[in-house]
Amino acid sequence: MKRLLVYLKDYKKETILGPLFKLLEASFELFVPLVVAEIIDAGIGGGDRSYIIKMSVVLVLLAFVGLVSAVTAQYFAAKAAVGFSTKLRYSLFRHIESLSFSEMDTIGTSTLITRMTSDINQVQSGVNMVLRLFLRSPFIVFGAMIMAFTVDVRAALVFVVTIPVLSVIVFGIMLITMPLFKKVQAGLDQVLRSTRQNLAGARVIRAFNKEAEEIASFREDNEQLTNLQILVGKISALTNPLTYIVVNAGIIAVIWIGGKQVYGGILTQGQVVALVNYMSQILVELVKLANLIVNITKSLACANRIAEVLDTKSSLDNPKPSLETEKKVESDVSVQFSHVGMTYANASEEALTDIDFVAKKGQTIGIIGGTGSGKSSLVNLIPRFYDASSGEVLVDGKNVKDYALTELRDKVGVVMQKAVLFSGTIEQNLRWGKEDATEEELWEALEIAQATDVVKGKPQGLSYKIEEGGKNLSGGQKQRLTIARAVVKKPEILILDDSASALDFATDAKLRLALRTLQEKGKQTIFIVSQRTSSIQFADRIIVLDDGKAVGIGTHEELLVSCDTYREIYESQFKKEEQLTSSTNQNREKEGGDN
Repeated sequence: MKRLLVYLKDYKKETILGPLFKLLEASFELFVPLVVAEIIDAGIGGGDRSYIIKMSVVLVLLAFVGLVSAVTAQYFAAKAAVGFSTKLRYSLFRHIESLSFSEMDTIGTSTLITRMTSDINQVQSGVNMVLRLFLRSPFIVFGAMIMAFTVDVRAALVFVVTIPVLSVIVFGIMLITMPLFKKVQAGLDQVLRSTRQNLAGARVIRAFNKEAEEIASFREDNEQLTNLQILVGKISALTNPLTYIVVNAGIIAVIWIGGKQVYGGILTQGQVVALVNYMSQILVELVKLANLIVNITKSLACANRIAEVLDTKSSLDNPKPSLETEKKVESDVSVQFSHVGMTYANASEEALTDIDFVAKKGQTIGIIGGTGSGKSSLVNLIPRFYDASSGEVLVDGKNVKDYALTELRDKVGVVMQKAVLFSGTIEQNLRWGKEDATEEELWEALEIAQATDVVKGKPQGLSYKIEEGGKNLSGGQKQRLTIARAVVKKPEILILDDSASALDFATDAKLRLALRTLQEKGKQTIFIVSQRTSSIQFADRIIVLDDGKAVGIGTHEELLVSCDTYREIYESQFKKEEQLTSSTNQNREKEGGDN
């Protein structure tokens, strides 16, 4: 929790005034039993009606001032708690955005969402409760004990015994429940993860008739969370009955001791009532404190989870942009991989091993290989989504680790394997690549991406509203718009990571031709990751990957001769088509002869 207190620094006034007004309210509350004692002894006992009225007015004034103090304290506490959570949420989101893909993969999306929402809300509630009650309740407990000593020392000794016993109960339960609340939040992560997977993959689940299995799996996760919450609830629920038992035993002891002293003329009836009132105040405040402790326990568990994310350092060092103008060395080399190896976090084996090649400016580099061969891993090293474990990745002759991330990624345009669009208009999505792009530039990019018909087919054109995740677009439409978004940026290096898989062969061919024209104009280096040999066979160089290793580098013709892996991929795709075409022609000839 200490790690997060820095976000309260702008609310110092509120964090001081809130508890102070609560203490002011508590101070007035401690005088109430004494006033009641005076009403009983002097007013009722002496039959003085005017004195009773006068002291009743005093009680009303004490209540009014206490109410004003409580409302003021609530205002300052709420302002500090809400402001604290706002700053914390912003800081957490900014920190998550700074993490590399490695940390995001390790922590997991579902737990990050839980910590951004549920955990921060719980911590906000905890801060609010602490500012309002954490000082007030102990103040009244110990204040009531002190006031009891001013009434009668012998009867007040009951308070001395009762309060430590109650403290052991409250704090003992807190120590037991605190680690359990952390497990509850982890269980909530699991339920959220299951929910996200089911909602995102609803169509797949229904296509395979797996609804019953997924419902059973969710029920199991949900029941585990429920059982854990019930266990914590049962332990926490012991607080109230145990404190009631101890406090009521104390009240009985006070009445017993006080009654004897009233009979002996040592105490008055009003003083005994005052002692009972003080014990009742202790009961109420300890119940409040017990509930506060439960709330604080949850909040501390959530705060520790948030701090874990904030303490997670990005594995990517981000050098500051150089203020000095560097002398650019004229070179035709755009990207160079120098004996590069890469290992994912917590992985036992390398994803890439000894990758070594040079991509010149204006060249198209094709990357092909089987599933899991490391194609995406390779291109993700260029914009530093991940860092190489060994070797060097150079862009324009400079190690990517020496670039500021913004400077490096300004040079690179990436179209991810999964087409991702954000809620907003088509125009807003395209301007992610370049905020100040003209409408002419947007249409030019759409034409290159073969997406002109997509936009013109919509009633509002560029102002057409895209739903979250592009749900109102087909897979091919989404892919073409994401390609257009990258093209608008006019990057020096354009990476297409299997981004045309949903396009038909004709559209794919037109896209490659348009990119070639764009490349000739701007000397762009283009990396095309694909499963189709037809998409990359006209590339200047093709890199063939197998199990993270480059088993072949060359042109299409060279690889057909020298690389068995490439030849197998090519033949598996093209010979089948040739056989199918030949079989179709034979059938047609046979039908023509019969006629």
